[in-house]
Amino acid sequence: MKVLLVGSGGRESALALALSNSPSVSELRVAPGNPGIAEFASIEAIEADDVKGLLRLASSSGVDLVVVGPEAPLAAGLSDALRKAGIPCYGPSREAAQIETSKAFSKAFMERHGIPTPKARIFGGAAEALAFARSMDGLPVIKASGLCAGKGVILPDSDEELVDAVGRLLEMGGPGGQILVEERIEGEELSILAFSDGSRWSVMPAARDHKRLLDGDRGPNTGGMGSYAPALSADIAKKLADIVIGPAIDGMREEGRPFVGTLFAGVMLGPGGPKVLEYNCRFGDPETQSILPLLRSDLGAVLLACAGGALGTAPLEWSEGAASCVVLASEGYPGATKAGAAISLPVATPSGSYFLHAGTRLEGGRLVAAAGRVLDAVASAPTLPEAIALASSLAQSVVMEKSQRRNDIGAKGRLDEAATTSLKAMSAYARSGVDIDAGNRTVELMKTAVKSTYGKEVIAGIGSFGGVYDAKALLAMKAPVLVSSTDGVGTKTSLGLSLGRLAGLGEDIVNHSIDDILVQGARPLFFLDYIAASKIVPEAIAEIVGGMAKACREASCALIGGETAEMPGTYREGEIDIAGTIVGVMEHERTLPRADLAEGDLLVGLRSSGLHTNGYSLARKAFAGVDLRAVHPRLGESPAEALLRPHRSYLALLWPALRADPSPVKALAHITGGGFVENIPRILPAGLDALVRRGSWEIPPIYGLIQDLSGAGDEEMARVFNLGIGMVAVVASRELQDFRALVPEESFVIGELVAGSGRTVLR
Repeated sequence: MKVLLVGSGGRESALALALSNSPSVSELRVAPGNPGIAEFASIEAIEADDVKGLLRLASSSGVDLVVVGPEAPLAAGLSDALRKAGIPCYGPSREAAQIETSKAFSKAFMERHGIPTPKARIFGGAAEALAFARSMDGLPVIKASGLCAGKGVILPDSDEELVDAVGRLLEMGGPGGQILVEERIEGEELSILAFSDGSRWSVMPAARDHKRLLDGDRGPNTGGMGSYAPALSADIAKKLADIVIGPAIDGMREEGRPFVGTLFAGVMLGPGGPKVLEYNCRFGDPETQSILPLLRSDLGAVLLACAGGALGTAPLEWSEGAASCVVLASEGYPGATKAGAAISLPVATPSGSYFLHAGTRLEGGRLVAAAGRVLDAVASAPTLPEAIALASSLAQSVVMEKSQRRNDIGAKGRLDEAATTSLKAMSAYARSGVDIDAGNRTVELMKTAVKSTYGKEVIAGIGSFGGVYDAKALLAMKAPVLVSSTDGVGTKTSLGLSLGRLAGLGEDIVNHSIDDILVQGARPLFFLDYIAASKIVPEAIAEIVGGMAKACREASCALIGGETAEMPGTYREGEIDIAGTIVGVMEHERTLPRADLAEGDLLVGLRSSGLHTNGYSLARKAFAGVDLRAVHPRLGESPAEALLRPHRSYLALLWPALRADPSPVKALAHITGGGFVENIPRILPAGLDALVRRGSWEIPPIYGLIQDLSGAGDEEMARVFNLGIGMVAVVASRELQDFRALVPEESFVIGELVAGSGRTVLR
């Protein structure tokens, strides 16, 4: 097959060498490449971020696969453009690449999916960032949110360095100038990389990168001064990958942005268990230089299988040996460097060792330095100490004026013991998938929001074994009747999770429950929630409960308590189930529906805020393959906004009419699951039908779009969705004006009660 490789650094040199040795690859082109790559591949003078130029080249050359090395073209949407043109690409979409290109997104993603990561907060201003950083125990790590070519992480050692780091990284922090202030975790750091086809994944040998410039891990952070592999046994590497790779691949797929390419997790083996410091959306540099020499399989076949969603068809075999890479860098790196230093390489290299070009160019036939990291000295051998010694010796043979390199690459050797200790530090509950600390942290995060709903009648709430509510206010009522209802959000939850919008789901369950008892004539007293998940993510649960608290405050309803359950094995990874129970009260004499419903009474419809919490199985199917985040011309907003708008509560709107004496409201029907067809008949006495006239209100465009995309018929739409009417009131025709005077928003006479057998008739 014909392959186009994009990139020009040491990583791309390693990929090009491996692809040139792949039996399945008949032709290899590299854009823009470097002098070293030119020895075994055709060089194309197109820059790696020239999306249009690369697309033209791939199309005109008839390539069978494009392999994207660096992150910048992925962030620019190169893989999206190639796939749109029908050209297979090994590299994630722009949306999936956000796992690297936006650390703000990546951190929130990890929290949503229960992936262990250091605590952090995101800031767009220096004052707030510094205040938070100074409140932490010890100095933090400061990270730019956007891409910074390996220079976006600073570990300050003093308050002066902290101030400088915050200021510098805010300037280069990417979109919005955001930075992360993250707790600093001590321990051993390593790199876990895996091939992925969007659903399946296969871990590579674990590698160790040396990020600091100087021996002994001193000096500033760099893009990497050397690496070695394997840094762990294959068994331990797989255990770590199950924690840091598997949930991420699953989470990306569930959020509608499947990850196709190499997922790289930078992991710290800390005393509290392994934690992900960052994700990269491509092969690491210089990790790739020490991983690929160990691959026995056909790299081209593996990458093509991943691009086609068929990783399982390409066998992966790894050598039992080891490899090491030592980077030679220019003077001044990782700061400003001066290009042009002459390079002299030995005529021959020992068996198993070779040079890879990272930042070189030819000037008058001479090889000179052209970037910060210039050359990689790579060696493989049967054992790790042999490989390390051979790579170090090879690096020493290079003659380059004022070059920099480390002399201790691989000095710590294998990290099996550190990894085993870190894995054991995870509690037995955490290893089984249950995190007690996460549950406790969840309670702490939600306390303020929950307590904001309390009045003096709440005696005990969150944190107690059960909610306790003082009901003496009911003594002032003539004949109080308690009304309760239990329901769940349903499949709308999956959509909210996939789009990372959770607060509205909390509003959904409370408002749905309020409407369910409102149709009986009751006002809410208190609400209890139930949230179950495969893995508790404190911030996600707190966001959902925050939405519940907002809805409860607006309804003067106490969020008195609930249950948050972590049940791995019962729920799929990343799933959350949201349900709740509401208790309300009404006077017995005001119970709805009233007994005087009669032929000729009007059906008055009130607008819904959207789909509310019903019909999402059909809606999700209809929108499969549609970009939910982009504004749709037919809607005037994104489908995500239209689909995830919270369920409306009708309490404030209808309560004045329900409290009027006499009330013009004879009955209320909440249009939920079953639509008009199944909900209105619940309030009908024997001998009456509800005649609903189509065209008596304007149906919002979201429903027409769903119908067109799904092919559903009119009857099915009326049975599944509310079609823009979330509540129907039954009012005597003579009292219509009284009702409208008490309900201060536009309403629609959508039909009337007629003689029949208790059905809804649509005309």
